[in-house]
Amino acid sequence: MDVSKPDVRPDEPNTDLGIDAAEAHIKSVSISEGLPGQTERARFMKGESIGDYKWEEPDLEYDETGVDLASGEAAEWEAEEELAREEQDHPFHRGGAITPEGLIDEDFEEELGSPAFEDENDPDFLYRDIAKFGIVQLAGDDTLGRKVIVVSACRLPLREELDHQRLLKYLKHTLDQYVENDYTLVYFHHGLNSRNKPSFGWMRQAYNEFDRKYKKNLKALYLVHPTNFIKLMWNIFRPIISAKFGRKIMYMNYLHELAQHLQLDQIIVPQRVREYDAFLLTKNKPTPVPTSITHAPLPRQQFGVELKYIKLHNDGEIIPPVVRQCIDYLREHGMQTEGIFRRSANANDLRRVQKTFNEGAPENFSKLGDVHLPAAILKSFLRQLPEPLLTYDLYDHIIRVQTLPEEDRVKEMRRIMVEELAEDNYFILKYILHFLTEVVANSDRNKMNEQNLAIVFGPNLMWSKNQASLVSVGYVNACTLFMIRRYRDLFVK
Repeated sequence: MDVSKPDVRPDEPNTDLGIDAAEAHIKSVSISEGLPGQTERARFMKGESIGDYKWEEPDLEYDETGVDLASGEAAEWEAEEELAREEQDHPFHRGGAITPEGLIDEDFEEELGSPAFEDENDPDFLYRDIAKFGIVQLAGDDTLGRKVIVVSACRLPLREELDHQRLLKYLKHTLDQYVENDYTLVYFHHGLNSRNKPSFGWMRQAYNEFDRKYKKNLKALYLVHPTNFIKLMWNIFRPIISAKFGRKIMYMNYLHELAQHLQLDQIIVPQRVREYDAFLLTKNKPTPVPTSITHAPLPRQQFGVELKYIKLHNDGEIIPPVVRQCIDYLREHGMQTEGIFRRSANANDLRRVQKTFNEGAPENFSKLGDVHLPAAILKSFLRQLPEPLLTYDLYDHIIRVQTLPEEDRVKEMRRIMVEELAEDNYFILKYILHFLTEVVANSDRNKMNEQNLAIVFGPNLMWSKNQASLVSVGYVNACTLFMIRRYRDLFVK
């Protein structure tokens, strides 16, 4: 798969429709930076990404030397025209109820599995008017142990129905909880149209406000179902985007391509996006065609299989070998490491270690020399369980328990642990949380206090079968924080 540019399909508008916009951009950039505009124009006419052109620039997440967006009104107008053409050329509509405005009427609260109550003490309550649309969601960790944040264009309401300044504050509020860790962004482009698209002025403002704090730990940006509009937007913003940031962007033409990088069953994919993807698969018939073939697990496999399977094939041991080995190594070598569990590991090393564990062999982490690797492996193991440690059946009740007064919460959480949680799950959870209390005891050196660990581990210990909204994730993190703080009161057997 070529990730350097989106797949422009035969039914999409011709790239030449954006030539005026590209030339406006190229001319302004050529004047300000001395770039070979004719070469850029020729490459764009061939359908090549202008972002591929190499020139020297500061090795920053973004070029912060004061360069302004150089698109001009012509480029912005051309992008608007392109978006309108795409609406005409892609008359894809899902079935279902249509609102008077022509939008699909979706019950996002039901689809996302949000809690049926609201807590005025929760920070997300301040943005409930924005959160209700489900535009931004957290989807746990990717296969490399990095937080995944999903943005869905199809959930943007009409422009006049949304306060975009509050949307920007909400986006920053959301990212502020995770930008200290490595994280990944997924943008579902389908559903953006001329009626719900934010203005270019707002996009400029958003770029200026998302400073290096937000960009340095962003490890990947997946643009799903890209169109020519995306290409035009890239060309408009290209003058101020560095090559380093450009390398983080990957175009995913179909969901099965995204599944190569993320655990798709744990990603919040709107139904409209799924149906559009099915439409594209039927229409374009890409090769190779994705299949649903699943292979039987290896005899000693540990990733992606049920806990009882691991126990059965490891002499009845309750604690999975991968959990025990990772924690043993981290206890000895990682307790003083600043930001442990915040950083991701080398992708190739991570896959190789997973393969080693799945084959039933022990791993010598000392030879690999990266203390962040066992930390990432532990998170990856938890996230790849077919069912979370705090099971689907308990999810809703545990979320609601978090609104009780503290001592009542202790009693009810303790009862759930002892009476309702499966015994093996209980002892594995106890084993992990006991270790996390040890990490907290060394937080003066590793900088991982209770709150930081709760954010890192919460979505890996429990998640909703129907996917949780960011409001729900707040309760998940609060529950994990509570379990760490009150560990001795909750785990009594």
